[in-house]
Amino acid sequence: MANTFRNARKALVTSAGTAVYICPAATTAIVLHAQVANVDGTNSADVSVYWTDDSNSDAVTYWAKTVAVPADTSISVVTGKPVLEAEDAIFGVASADSDLER
Repeated sequence: MANTFRNARKALVTSAGTAVYICPAATTAIVLHAQVANVDGTNSADVSVYWTDDSNSDAVTYWAKTVAVPADTSISVVTGKPVLEAEDAIFGVASADSDLER
């Protein structure tokens, strides 16, 4: 079976609920890298990144929880290679709208 690589980008906002990535139906995804960049040249901003398991949507697993990202820097929020199953989703929430990009 051939591998298909995808990327996802999103400006993060303060409200939760908008997924950065949703694993398609009948698919398994391996997350190779997840980085958050602070594009605000002056202010630090906090980020939380988590995934939800479609088989238990009440279960939230955080990769980063209220982590400060200094101005004009980036951080990696995933170690290892997490596996997402069909309809699992990755979310990101910022302390300031559009300061952080994932």
